[in-house]
Amino acid sequence: MISNNEGGSGSGLASRNLSVEIELPKRFDPAGAQEYIKVAIDNVVSGLPDPDSLSHEQRRGIIARYTAVLEGNFIYWMTATYLSVHSSEGHAIIEDNLREEVRDNHPGMLRRFAVAAHATSTDVDRTAIDRELQAVRAFVARLAALEIVLMMAFFEGFIQRFMPYLADLAVRQGSHEREYTDVHSVVDLAHTQGLLDAFASELSFVHEPVSHATLFEGVEVLRTLINAIIRP
Repeated sequence: MISNNEGGSGSGLASRNLSVEIELPKRFDPAGAQEYIKVAIDNVVSGLPDPDSLSHEQRRGIIARYTAVLEGNFIYWMTATYLSVHSSEGHAIIEDNLREEVRDNHPGMLRRFAVAAHATSTDVDRTAIDRELQAVRAFVARLAALEIVLMMAFFEGFIQRFMPYLADLAVRQGSHEREYTDVHSVVDLAHTQGLLDAFASELSFVHEPVSHATLFEGVEVLRTLINAIIRP
């Protein structure tokens, strides 16, 4: 069950309050985890500001802050996910993801996308998301297998849903570069499911109860960072 409180009836970034309350699933299993992640992604996507209401600088800022987070952190976080898991299935799934990221130079795709949209990240953009970014890095450093796998499943699922919106912002900035958004609007669907499969494999290594609040801590700390990208 979700409670999504609007910050006002006007348009634009200032009118959106992206904080939500989500009822944790009753079941500690892949189906419950998948439902939680789906609801969390739906809520973030439904809270995206109307592109028609955004100024040139607001559009640029969203692209630039997204780039500042993804370009230098995604492979690092996925590597941490690989290091955290115990199952052979989990290792294989995450290794395939990492190989694709590196082999196809996804950071390079993102950089070209940002440059074409005249949205290269500045110190101001990086400062705007620094506190939330450091919180995610601190969480990732714990190498908590179940929690980080779910965090990355949420991230992959969000990215896939976010790509049409991000592409629209770039077009409004005068860009015709679509490789990054076209690729990730397709491959991240499979990546999300793969990580959920890895989560299912990791459950066999759990010998002590894990609270739901702990289980989804990574999802929530990353969601806070995504909200800072959208509405700093």
